[in-house]
Order: sequence, then C-alpha cells, then structure tokens
Amino acid sequence: MNDELDRLRRALHANPPLPSPGDRDRAIDAAMAAFDDHRQGIRREVRRKGQVPDRGTSWLRRIKMPRPYLAFAGLAACLVVAAGVGYRTLWVPGTVEQRVAEAGPDSRTERERMVREEPRALASRLSQAPPEALPGASPRARRLARELPAAPPPESSMQQVAPTTLPPDYRDRGRDRFSSFEANPVKIAAEEPVSTFSIDVDTASYAFMRASLDRGVLPPRNAVRTEELVNYFPYDYPPPASPDTPFAVHAALMPTPWNAATRLLHIGIKGYVAARDSRPQANLVFLIDSSGSMRAPDRLPLLKTSLKLLLSTLAPDDRVAIVTYAGSAGTVLAPTRAVERAKIVAALERLDAGGSTAGAEGIRQAYLLAGQHFVEDGVNRVILATDGDFNVGITDPEALEGFVARKRESGVFLSVLGFGLGNYNDALMQRLAQNGNGNAAYIDSLSEARKVLVEEAGATLFPIAKDVKIQVEFNPATIAEYRLIGYETRMLKREDFRNDKVDAGEIGAGHTVTALYEVALAGSDGALTAPLRYGTREAQPATGSEHEFATISIRYKKPDARKSTKIARHVTRADMHEEAGDASPDIRFAAAVAAFGQILRGGRYTGDYGYDDVIAAAQAARGEDGFGYRAAFIGLVRLAKSAAAMRPQGR
Repeated sequence: MNDELDRLRRALHANPPLPSPGDRDRAIDAAMAAFDDHRQGIRREVRRKGQVPDRGTSWLRRIKMPRPYLAFAGLAACLVVAAGVGYRTLWVPGTVEQRVAEAGPDSRTERERMVREEPRALASRLSQAPPEALPGASPRARRLARELPAAPPPESSMQQVAPTTLPPDYRDRGRDRFSSFEANPVKIAAEEPVSTFSIDVDTASYAFMRASLDRGVLPPRNAVRTEELVNYFPYDYPPPASPDTPFAVHAALMPTPWNAATRLLHIGIKGYVAARDSRPQANLVFLIDSSGSMRAPDRLPLLKTSLKLLLSTLAPDDRVAIVTYAGSAGTVLAPTRAVERAKIVAALERLDAGGSTAGAEGIRQAYLLAGQHFVEDGVNRVILATDGDFNVGITDPEALEGFVARKRESGVFLSVLGFGLGNYNDALMQRLAQNGNGNAAYIDSLSEARKVLVEEAGATLFPIAKDVKIQVEFNPATIAEYRLIGYETRMLKREDFRNDKVDAGEIGAGHTVTALYEVALAGSDGALTAPLRYGTREAQPATGSEHEFATISIRYKKPDARKSTKIARHVTRADMHEEAGDASPDIRFAAAVAAFGQILRGGRYTGDYGYDDVIAAAQAARGEDGFGYRAAFIGLVRLAKSAAAMRPQGR
C-alpha cells in the first residue's frame, strides 16, 4: 500500500505532458462511451436477475468489500478526482496555462476561476467547432457538450487570450540534473604559471549529448563536459615499454583551429596494455536500480542486456553478485563464478521494475557483500547501474559521497553506469564515481554498452594507476597566456599536487587520456589580457632554457600503493608544428572535438568557428576509424547544426 500511495503522491506533484486537442477529445469520447456501456451493463444485469435496488438503501452497503479496502478506495478516488481537476486545467492549450502565467504564480483566486471556466470553454468548442476542426470528437460527444453551459464571453476585447502552441521541444525537456560550472578562464603565465587538475576518463557526457541530439534536441549546456567528449575516442598514442612506468606522456603544439593567433598544447597519455591472462581476479557486485523509474525500454531492459555483454569479458574464476534496490534492497544473487553464466543470466532475467528508490540502502548492502568476499591483490568493485533517482534513505549527496569515499579506503571501488533520459541525475552519479575511485559512463544504446563493457572492459574495470594528477608549469618567457579546455569539475589547488591524501582520477589498462590547452605565445597577438600601465614586470626566463614552453608533471599511485610517484616531461620547440597539417590525425581530430564541445557550451572562445568548420576538420583528420566512432561524430555535428534553432533541453 505504501508503494501505491508513493506513486499517487508523485503523480499529483508531477508535471503531466500536454496532450494534443485530438487526443484529448478522443479520450473524452472514449470515457463517455465506456461509462454508457458500463451503465447499460448494470441495467441488463438488474433486468436479468429481476432485482431493483431499494431507493432508501445506500449503494455502499451493497458492495461486498472489507471496510479498510473500502476506505482506501474512497481515498484513492478523491486523489484521482483532485488530479483530474489539475489535468483539466492543462488540457486546453493557450488558455489556463497562458492566463495563469500572465496573472502570476501566486494568483490563487485567478487560477480557481479559470479552472471553473475552462470545462465550459471546452464544451463550447466541442459543440460549435466544424467537424474538420475536431476530428477526434464524435457526434455523441458534441451532443453532450451542448447540454453544458457555454463559457461566458470576456468583459472586453482586451481580456481575450489568443490560443498559443506549445514549444516544439516541450515533450523532450526533462528533469535531468547536472552540476553547474563555467568555462576555465584565461590565465596570465607571469602571474599564475601553474595549472593543476585530476585525470578524467569518464565518457558519460558524450553519450548523453548523443542521446539528446538523436532526439533532435540540443543537450543542456552543463551536460557538455568538453574533456569527456575528447576522451570518448581511442587515440593511437605509443604505450609505455614496461609496466614499471604505467603510462607514457606525449605532447605537441599546433596552430589553434579557431584562432590563428594562438597555439594548442596537446597532452596525450597512454596506459600500459596488460595481457588478458595477466589481469587480476575480479570480485564484482552489480548494484541494480529496479525502482519504478527504471521501467522504460532504455533503462532496465537495456541494463540487463548490457550486463550480459560484460559477462563475456570475465575470466572463469571471476565472481559476480547482484544486489537490487527499489522500495527496499536485497541480494538477488550471491557471489557466483563467471563460468556459471546461465545462473547469472537467469538472475538478471528475473528482475522487474517497481517501487521507490532506496539507493542508499542498496549501496550499503553492495559494499558489505563486496567486503565479505574481498580478493587480495584483485579487483573489488561495485558497479552501480541506475538513472540516479535516489528518493528513499540517504538522499543527501554529501552523505552519500562521504560514505563512498570512506569505503574506497578499504579497496572496494565504485563505477557508475547511467541509463535513461528525462530523470537522469548526472550530478549525483559524477560525485559518487569520483569519490569511489571509479568512472562514470552513460549507456544510451546496445552499441554503447558494447564499447564501454566489452571493447574497453580492461580500461573500465582494471586500474593500473589511481589518484593521477597533472600539473603543468608554463614558462612565462615563452608563454604569455593559457587556458585549459574542459576539466572544470576536476580542478585542484596547486598544493594538492603533492598531497597524497587528495583524491584524483584513475587510469585503466590501455586507457588513453587527452588534455588540451589554448596558449598565447609571448610577443604574439594572441593574448586577450591587455598589459597594465602600472606595476608591470617583465617575465624572467626559466632556469632551464628559453626554448622550453612548459613542463608537464604527473603524480600517480599504483592500485595497491599509498605513496605517489612523479614523472615529468618538458615541452620544447621540437614539439612545435608550424602548420596544423603537420600534426597527426589523432591530434587534429581531438582539436575538432574540443571545438565542438565549446560551441555546444556557447562558444565563448571559438569566435566565428562553427559546425561546418568542425565537420571539415573532423573529416580531414578521420584517419583509421575501425569502429566508426569518428564517422558517427561527424553525423552528430550535422544533427547539432539542424537542432540549433530548438530550445536546449532543460533550459
């Protein structure tokens, strides 16, 4: 009963979609017909049995129903009637909705008057409109409408409200939640020569952006994290020679595609590619959201199929457990060896969606199960699959991420797989993944599930380094200004770089990570900051050489280590490409994707560089594209170009 009441409460507080006039009228007609048929059926039954109800006997007394159920039915009926009145105010486009907006949200008297008038206005429209105007209304509906009093005429022509149409993307705008952030500002190298941030290998932003564009709607501005768009693609950076150094660092300078007066500093990191048979044993707990919000085909059904794909990548001795959560949480499958695939698949197939979302309790049970079967020197990970709608138990993001952060110290990490549009809580999912020493991906299709859980399974599940931080020190003698593109939600303080207590990102086996800076060379016309009249001081050459542009330092810990190790690489004139065409296709393609991400966020620094320029640059740098990801990206840019006139989703 609690679940039913919860659903009724959510229905009363939800923002219902507005049906078209034809659908509305057909629904009214169908309801009238159903009521008439029901009434005639009662009459036939009474005539058949020869029973005529007594006028003085209440019809409630003749219902064979226990009193508690009868009371609940009466309460439900009242709630449905109240909800129906609320829906009725929304069912006539361009009338109540517009007039209430004009009267103001606090004008309760005006709203109540409109609710009384709108049914009569609807009756007038049904009875007076020509047949071709209302194809869904039958003659009987029109006849019944004539028996209702018509709405009174307006007092003056100034009070008439012209019908309006809904915005074209009304149905597509959901309640997806994203953290708000602003683009990184331009920094003066002489004043702030050091830039520090955490590695990010998440790709959720790219997949969500694609899902929005596939529906003809631009993604919300804060859903676009440019570094995640860039890092969605595999790049052919040379890997390190041995696992002693878990990754190799590469750098290059090339002309900026959107600004001829600046240069683009490209930083590429490639993780060590471990052999499949050398991977450690895995102890995985699938934490699956089976609440009512997961019923849609792009949620729980897609989730089940996605996890089946993941099973194909596991070694026979890897173990899998399943915990689900809805109104409450429970263990569906105890830890089971991956070789028993049929047993694991059967447990997945039994899952069904329903109830509220006790996500916090599910997380507790999943971590408890992972801890009980902890594998020393192995991979111990909880994989949370959800739309992020936690509404029961611990719902405070600070409390949830604090719990996850404490658990990562035990060696159990957390990864997040997001599903569904319209109610996706990306803000919470990102915070949980970052604090759980894991990554976040968004699954919008079976092909995306294959990419994340099959093709990139090693990088997703098997880390080779944790708490990876990057610090770039720019040489003021050669660099006047710089701006980090993306990573706004991953910025660290300068002193955090050497502090091993500060959490940062993880890199998996064979993973590539890319970071881009737009820089203005000293003495060039690319600087945006005008020189000061007072207090200006000339930049002093670095102690090494005037031929260096920057030094890239990286700190990381091995998965089982507590102290970090540092590696460094200098960026010199030998890394400079005078022409963009001299750079590799990987570098040029990453620049095109970075331009696209900035344009989607408003294009503050990209000037007149537009979608057509991105398409041309990406096509020229497409290179080897075995999986078709780069060709698909070019198609998405074309979709964004056609969706540009629509109101962005959620804004």
